[in-house]
Amino acid sequence: MTTSTRLWVGRASGELDALMKRFNDSISFDTRLWDADIKGSQAYARALGRAGLLSKAEVAALSKGLTAVAAEFADGSFALQPDDEDIHTAVERRLKEIAGPVAGKLHTGRSRNDQIATDNRLFCMEAIDRIAASTRNLMAALLGQAEQHIKTVMPGYTHLQRAQPVTFGQWCLAYVWQFARDLDRLADTRRRTASLPLGSGALAGNPYAIDRVALAKDLGFETITENSLDGVSDRDHAVELAFCGAMIGIHLSRLAEDLILYSTTEFGFVSFADAYSTGSSLMPQKKNADAMELTRGKSARLTGNLVTLLTLLKGLPMSYDKDMQEDKLPLFDTLDTLELTMAVAAGAIETLTVNADRMRAALDPAMLSTDVAEYLVRRGMPFREAHHIAGRAVRLADERKVSLRELAMDDWRGLSEQFGDDIGAVFDYNRSVASRDAAGGTSPRAIREQIRKARRVLKN
Repeated sequence: MTTSTRLWVGRASGELDALMKRFNDSISFDTRLWDADIKGSQAYARALGRAGLLSKAEVAALSKGLTAVAAEFADGSFALQPDDEDIHTAVERRLKEIAGPVAGKLHTGRSRNDQIATDNRLFCMEAIDRIAASTRNLMAALLGQAEQHIKTVMPGYTHLQRAQPVTFGQWCLAYVWQFARDLDRLADTRRRTASLPLGSGALAGNPYAIDRVALAKDLGFETITENSLDGVSDRDHAVELAFCGAMIGIHLSRLAEDLILYSTTEFGFVSFADAYSTGSSLMPQKKNADAMELTRGKSARLTGNLVTLLTLLKGLPMSYDKDMQEDKLPLFDTLDTLELTMAVAAGAIETLTVNADRMRAALDPAMLSTDVAEYLVRRGMPFREAHHIAGRAVRLADERKVSLRELAMDDWRGLSEQFGDDIGAVFDYNRSVASRDAAGGTSPRAIREQIRKARRVLKN
């Protein structure tokens, strides 16, 4: 007589091949779902009680037993057994040891198919809340730097060429708003994730009078899945969360790339604290931006995990397939990578030293050539004509081997009679920045308004 605890052993006439057992089992990685699995089982026991399938005493015994199992997982004393195929098997086996035969009633009308679908969603809902908190912390770090550098003028770049003066505060806020969109995507993903599949059975639905709406409310879900086949098959929530992770990773990578460049000797705009830098095993003078380089590198893993999940689901027939067991490792890796990377990024930014003098020294009067064109526009000249004349001024300065602001008044008048003696006032970087005062611009007033709105996002 077999003593196996495998849930499907009644159908089998022999033991699994050792390699097949290793191939089939997921306990090595899905153990981290224990909390979600136990919460789902406790709620399902209560649902069975409301349906009249369990007595109050049985519900209480199951709840007490599951609480005891949870305590063992929490304190690290839970002992896995060789036949613990997955987290569901392990919990059910231990529950039976604690609570006795009543444990066999817990699976009434429930399949591992709707059980794991529920566990995944519960786990993802909690994970989304943590990732959102990490995102807010990173935004707060960037906002802190933005508030300190509202008036710190630096070159703004397009194509990595100096373009127009901006402020470091404006640069910080550009990333704040990228991460704000990530927050919005996370909230939207959580809403769709919070749809309860429990009560779908293996694929055909639950034959008992299970109140799925009440069960959803009990577990903190907002809705129920509307179709039992879709309920056990759907992994959209995992893909969406992986996409959110990949998108956050892309934003982190771009942030890291900027800071790596800005921290080079050639730029010298910023310097990382020693706590977020490493040195060289050979060259004593080196201070490497490894925190940011690893941030940039880990974004590749986040993108890869998304592709893995999409590829996993492509072409699967409807309902549950064992392929879906493979959704957990890329999802877990995304969540773990995100939490660590975002925490390090936030710390690196909070402790960042900004060299305002180097930023200002990198400014070039040629960056104000657009301001020259705007000077002419304010005197009634069409912008395209003004742009052409400003371009000729840049060329003339290059030919003379002087800066744009060193052109003589006769040079300006030779380009256009619209130039007056006040053209010299254009060559003021602070003035240029202050003029960009439309909503979203780099003027101090516009930046303060951005900060105010961003702070409001953090509070919501």
